[in-house]
Formats: sequence, C-alpha cells, structure tokens
Amino acid sequence: MKGKIDFHPKALTVLKGYSRERFISDLMAGIIVGIVALPLAIAFGIASGVSPEKGLITAIIGGFIVSFMGGSHVQIGGPTGAFIVIVYGIIQNFGVEGLAIATVMAGIMLVIMGILRLGTVIKFIPYPIVVGFTSGIALTIFTTQMKDLFGLTIEKTPVDFISKWMAYFAGFHTMNLWPLLIGLSSIGMILLMPRVSKKIPGSLVAIVLMTAVAYFMRQYLDIDSIETIGDRFTINASLPQPTPITFNMETINRLLPSAFTIAMLGAIESLLSATVADGVTGDRHHSNTELIAQGAANIVVPIFGGIPVTGAIARTMTNINNGGRTPVAGIIHAVVLLLILLFLGPLTKHIPMACLAGVLIIVSYNMSEWRTFRSLLKNPKSDISVLLVTFSLTVIFDLTIAIEIGLLIAMFLFMRRVTETTRVSVVRDVIDLSNESETQPAEEKLILPDKVEVYEIDGPFFFGIANKFDGVMQTLGDKPKVRIIRMRKVPFMDSTGLHNLESLLRLSQSENIHLILSGVNHEVRRILSKSGFDHKIGAENICSNINEALSAAKKIVEK
Repeated sequence: MKGKIDFHPKALTVLKGYSRERFISDLMAGIIVGIVALPLAIAFGIASGVSPEKGLITAIIGGFIVSFMGGSHVQIGGPTGAFIVIVYGIIQNFGVEGLAIATVMAGIMLVIMGILRLGTVIKFIPYPIVVGFTSGIALTIFTTQMKDLFGLTIEKTPVDFISKWMAYFAGFHTMNLWPLLIGLSSIGMILLMPRVSKKIPGSLVAIVLMTAVAYFMRQYLDIDSIETIGDRFTINASLPQPTPITFNMETINRLLPSAFTIAMLGAIESLLSATVADGVTGDRHHSNTELIAQGAANIVVPIFGGIPVTGAIARTMTNINNGGRTPVAGIIHAVVLLLILLFLGPLTKHIPMACLAGVLIIVSYNMSEWRTFRSLLKNPKSDISVLLVTFSLTVIFDLTIAIEIGLLIAMFLFMRRVTETTRVSVVRDVIDLSNESETQPAEEKLILPDKVEVYEIDGPFFFGIANKFDGVMQTLGDKPKVRIIRMRKVPFMDSTGLHNLESLLRLSQSENIHLILSGVNHEVRRILSKSGFDHKIGAENICSNINEALSAAKKIVEK
C-alpha cells in the first residue's frame, strides 16, 4: 500500500511449505558457494588494503544479513571487486576508521533509498555509465596486481594509475621469476578448470595447489623469494568484537562523496545481480527490500571491521547453478565461511601473494566487459562520450569523481534528448483532428476564429521545454485576442513549467489577451490546483478538450 515501507524479506516467505528436499538442495548449494567465496573474499580483502580475515568477516556477516533480510531468493552478498578501488583509496586518505564511517553512511543512504522506494529508479542509470566505470575498475584492479604477479621490489607503490605504471617500469629490473611462475600457473589453472569440472572452482584449486607448491619450495628448497599472506599480514582466525564508530560533522562532510559512491555502487551492483538472477530463475525480487537489506549489512559489517557489502553476481549465479533457490542457501554459505575462518584460518598465511594476484587478474578480466565496451563504441556519439568519460575518470582519477560526473553528463544528455523530442507548435487557421484521440468530434477539421491562436506542447513541460516555449512566444507577430494552450500531450509539469505558465498569464493579462488551457490531464490539473493557478486563470478557462476551449474562445471574441 502507498505510504508503507516496501520491506518484504524473501526469507520469511519461503518457510511456508519448505521441504526436506529443498533444504538438501540449498545445503549443497550453500556449501559450494561458501567454498567458491573463500578465495575471493580473501583476495578482495587484501586488494582493498585490509587483512584477509576482514574479507572473510565481510562475506560472513554481510552475506548472512543480505540473505536473511534481502528481497531476492538467491542473492549472495559479500565483498566484490567493484569496491576494491574506492575502498583502497578511502583507506589511503582517511584510514580504516574513515572507511568504517563511510561504509556506515553508505548503509544509511541505502536504507533511505529503499524506504523512499528508489529501487526501480536505480535500474534506469544509463548503461554506458555502468559499463564505463565497471571496465575502469577492472583495469585498475589489473594494474594493482602487477607488483605481486612479477614479484617486484618497490618500496612504496603510488596510488594513481599513471604513477603506478611508471613505478612498475622503473622497478622492472627487480622482477622475480618464482612469483611470476606461480601467478601464471594460477591463471592457467583457473582458465582450464571449467574444462575438467564446472562444479569445482578454479580459483580454489589454484590456491590449494599453489599454496602446497610454495610451502614445499620455501621449506625444502630454501626459496624464500615467494611472498605469502603470512609475510605481510597477521591472521586473526576468530570473529572480532564489535567496535564503536565515532562520528563528527567534519569527518562526515569529508567522507560524504565517498559514502555516496559506495551507496550508488552497492545499489547498482546488487540490483543488477538480482535482475540477472530473476532472468535465470523466473522469480521477481523486491528491489526496495534488497536496498534496505544491503543498507543494513553495510551498517553492521563495519562495526566488526569489515568492508562494503553488495550482491555478487558470480557467487549468485554459482548458487543458482548448484540448486540454490531460497535464502537458506545464502545463510549456509555464511556459516560455511565462518567454520573455515575459525578452524582453517591459520592455514591462509601460506597462500602466495602471486597466486592471489592471478585470481584477481581473472576477476578483472571477467569484470572488464570488453566485448560490451567495444559494441557500445558503435552507439550514438552521446553514449560513446559518457562511456569514455566515465571510463577515463575511473582509471585516471577515482571512482567518486567518475560516478558523479558520469551521472551529471547523462542527466544533461537526457534533458537534451527530451528537449529535442518535445515540440512546441503554433496553429492560427485550421486544426486537423483526423488523427487525434483527445476527443471524438464529428468534424475532422476545426477552423479557428479570427484573433485566436493555439499553441500545442507535445511532451513533458519542464524547465528545458519552458525555455523553448518562451522562444516560440517571442517569435510571434500580431497579438491575438485569445491564446489556447493545448496540453493533451503533456504527461507532467515541473515548477519551472508552472512558473512559465504564470508568467505567460501575467503577460497575457497585461496585454488584454485571454488565456485558455485545453486537454489538461489529471496529474497536471492537480499541480495547477495545488499551486492556486486554477484560481488565477479561472476554473472555467481550464477545458477538458479543444472543442470546449474553442467554444469558450468564440464567446470571448464575439463580445
């Protein structure tokens, strides 16, 4: 019902008629997804600039909340590659505490979006923007992995894209062959594994085998140039205690753009994942419920030291392909990861960094959508400009700037397109009614009386069209006695369009010209009534169709 919060968690509806067979299916899917999520959660955590268990904690707590509260039957939540760039940048500039504050703020924004029923609106963000920053993120992730893949010895890696590559070329002479072989072997295993078995994730096989190889080489061959997770991080294989997060207005103001970026990215990716899942399962997700669940996850997870959470397309599809059909599978996936963290967590310290680099390089390739990127270059120039600008800003500057400017450009292009498609025409002699549906007159043509002019607005009457309407009015010659504004094709009107009408009314009254509105729909009439414009023009001068308007105009002319 209108006015109520659109919050309908799927987990509460699936319990009716839930069977033992369904549970077994969800159990198997949840175990497999948990195993698939393990290497990705560790890799995403490290690449984001936090310790590996923080990635696991994000997948455990965030994944549980998204499945328990979410609006999709099969959505799997957790850390994703899309957040690596923005999270790494926030940690570099504001520290881990700044990331926690930004993530909580983003969670609050997502909850507000869901309460305001903006779930359907998010889906209409232009596709070139989504592809532009997704491809830009992919290239950035690929770039960040070059140091570990080649085993480069660089004291401090620059943050920005161009400086990073300059540092790589300058330090290329420090390349180590062993990490490179492990990284390339990992990439090869991930690519070849689907040919052997589509059930077992290639990333997991690569991590298990390469960890065993690296351990053997370090312990028995005295090859100590293969850096592992344990060389860089101290693993804490337990759930952390909740830590309070302190807010102040100065920090909030500084982190607001970053929080907005996390919220937008989380909303777009989670709803995109849910929509893709719907296409496979035939289900329909509740977009507003999903936003509220994503928001709740991002509010809770930072309290335990986690990073931003969103819906993960690859893990969601793995869930579907392995028989998961209810949120129970997502909850089981979170439990599996929790057990792995508690009982196998210490073993993660032996995983080679070069192996994780190989995993993330494959992730970046899958994210790049290079085929889609190439096909979009054949689209209209406006779409190409949005795509290239968003992509370039993401790579060269950062994701926050890319999303903000990309959305701004898209809005301007949208307004230009609407302005171009909306027409304002003037009729002084005859109106052809043969193809009109406003009314069903006996005549096919209406002859206008002398001193009567009809102005027709074909499209929404908002600020861009209001200026066009002003331009048409200024080009007119002799002044009529009656002006009829046909609004039968005006679906809505904003405050600028209303202001334009009020200015036209004042101008017409000062020149003794009578103003009549024709074909005003219910929504536009409500706006006119709410603003008091109907009293200013006179209710009798707001007509339902052109016949009534012309009849009123004739009476005025004949006086």
